Amino acid sequence: MAGKLWLTTSAAVLLWAGAAHAQTAPSADNDQASTLDEVVVTAERRTSNLQTTAVAASVLSGEELANKGVSNIETLQFSVPSVTVQNSGQGNSFNIRGIGKTENNSSVGVGVITYRDGVAVFPAYFQNEPFFDIASLEVLRGPQGTFAGQNATGGAVFITERNPDLNGLGGYITGQAGNYNDIRLQGAINLPMGDTLAARIAFNKETRDSFYDVIGTPSRGHPGELDTRSIRASILWQPNDRARVLLKTDYTFHDMGGYPTSPIFSPLPLHTIATNGPYAAQDETTRTVLNASYEFDNGITIRSISGAQYGTTYIRSDADGTATLPFTFYDEVNQRLWSQEFTLVSPDTDRLTWILGAYYQDDLITFPPGQFVTTQYVSATLPILYDTLLEGRNPKTTAAGFGQITYDLTDDLEIQVGARYTRSTVENDARLAAPLLGLRLTQNDRDVENAVTGKVALNWTLDEDNFLYGFVARGHKAGGLNGPNLAFVAPKPFEGEDVTDFEAGWKSTLFDGHLRTQLGAYYNVYQNFQINIGDPTTPSITSILNVTDDTIIYGLEASAQGRFGALAFDAGLSLSHSELGRFFAADPRRARTGVCDQNSGPASGNCVNLEGNAQTFAPEMTLSLGVQYDFAVGAGTLTPRIDYSHISDSWASIFASEALGDHLTERDIVNAQLTYEQGDWQLQAYSTNLGDLDYIASVKAGQRYAGASRQYGLRLTRNF
Repeated sequence: MAGKLWLTTSAAVLLWAGAAHAQTAPSADNDQASTLDEVVVTAERRTSNLQTTAVAASVLSGEELANKGVSNIETLQFSVPSVTVQNSGQGNSFNIRGIGKTENNSSVGVGVITYRDGVAVFPAYFQNEPFFDIASLEVLRGPQGTFAGQNATGGAVFITERNPDLNGLGGYITGQAGNYNDIRLQGAINLPMGDTLAARIAFNKETRDSFYDVIGTPSRGHPGELDTRSIRASILWQPNDRARVLLKTDYTFHDMGGYPTSPIFSPLPLHTIATNGPYAAQDETTRTVLNASYEFDNGITIRSISGAQYGTTYIRSDADGTATLPFTFYDEVNQRLWSQEFTLVSPDTDRLTWILGAYYQDDLITFPPGQFVTTQYVSATLPILYDTLLEGRNPKTTAAGFGQITYDLTDDLEIQVGARYTRSTVENDARLAAPLLGLRLTQNDRDVENAVTGKVALNWTLDEDNFLYGFVARGHKAGGLNGPNLAFVAPKPFEGEDVTDFEAGWKSTLFDGHLRTQLGAYYNVYQNFQINIGDPTTPSITSILNVTDDTIIYGLEASAQGRFGALAFDAGLSLSHSELGRFFAADPRRARTGVCDQNSGPASGNCVNLEGNAQTFAPEMTLSLGVQYDFAVGAGTLTPRIDYSHISDSWASIFASEALGDHLTERDIVNAQLTYEQGDWQLQAYSTNLGDLDYIASVKAGQRYAGASRQYGLRLTRNF
């Protein structure tokens, strides 16, 4: 409490001192006009200017993330076009253009893959890692089949954490205090150790009370309370201009206290839950990345990126979301992910440039015995509790070779051709049992898949300020094995999903570098589109099926960034439309009537043709606007900033049943920030969800998950 009081008092004094010396805004005549800095992308294994790269992308610096209130993957959706994130418990459903991951389990491949410091992170769980000491974040939209490979049919996210540098001692320390007793401490220090060696240590610690009021007494835990702590250590060795070795290790312990939910049509306020169940939600991860590179005399660079990641996720939850029924669910999942990538990169000064690479990944997910348990009634008419237990191993491997060549046909016209071959394996060694019912199913299956993905692009530089591109790209999401189900019948494998992406865009720089714009259109055709169908008996178990007819998704994206003296602004817009191919399915939430073949129906009773339905979590419109202005105040600068985000309505299920609660209404979120900066000090008053909008962020297994309530507070930073 004393620390919070000190922070608040110090902040108030600093604001008062600045306001006492307030001046009018500088005029254009007296103030040197500011222009936009160059923005680069690194996802294609070569640093290039965003405005002359044939990719639909958004790039944010660490400072921009903080200014927009983006503190983790979930809050990214309010600042980037075409992105939605549904936090529905153990992991996030991250979608770009309506494609991503709609179910958090080990059998389902992702459609959006996330990289940290060049390493693909866990694809199924552990998506709540906080952002701190970030250098840049790149969101690439559309299939990234050449460099990200399979499981990037919707796009990819590349997060680069700040590295050590040899330029001198430096760093920062930030203290934050807000409502819900939120306390956050974050900082970093850069330590040069001679001319060729430097280290950087960064940390983040935050605690916060729950957004929820609780009726009843949970049998354990504090649903919704946050306690997260992370530390990162990096060492850079750069013996000369050609060689570079970077070693980085992250550790995160993220305790969310449990995932508060309530039945979809609960009469209680959205942030009030009634419960008698247990609550716990903890993620613990360690990631080590070794990045080494060397440039030969001929200008060719060889790079190696090695990754080793270990994680444990653990939850306990009230499966019915009430204080009366005794249904519970808990699990513990361990995951280990090893990866290795080698690349050869040609110099970028020749007419022909190229990149060659090889990749290998070994992933093991383990469900320990007795740690994946669903407790429920036998049936509504037979209220006898029984347990369903799942245990086993889910090993996966991926081996790939990839490359891309770029050739200048003329000084203004270039062609790019990239391709990737991937061989993947997946195994399910699992056992599902309901001992009270005398039921048991053992699965020991293996699936092998080969896929070719890539991209062909034609790029035209009209002049130094205008760039046009068009390309055809191919993406692939791996097939796999459905896990055991409560029907206790042998699970069926599902096929890989393929997408062909037709895309064109125009990027321009206007007003002598004060304004940048990006405009693009895409048309995606999906074959064997993968969809989720829940198990009618146990909501925690789902199956993946393929839509054999083509599924179509198309849209338009536009964004702009401007800087005119003291005024800065940015905007992003996406318009999209999705149509599921011909596919018959029976909604597991309704009573089953007759046979329902996914290809032929018939469309009667509970068997419906879902052709034309929208993809889940695929809003037809997203819009983000941000504006700020710098005022000279005393010896410093006062900068008010406001960010607005609109995400249109969407569906949480392909059955699109409003009567069953599948409809997610539109949401309008406003974040605001007032920053006073003087020398090495920075003080910020901030608020996220300024209007305190109550909205359902996600729906899963008959339960609703609420979005974050309004948060506000003060943040004080000292740079050194």
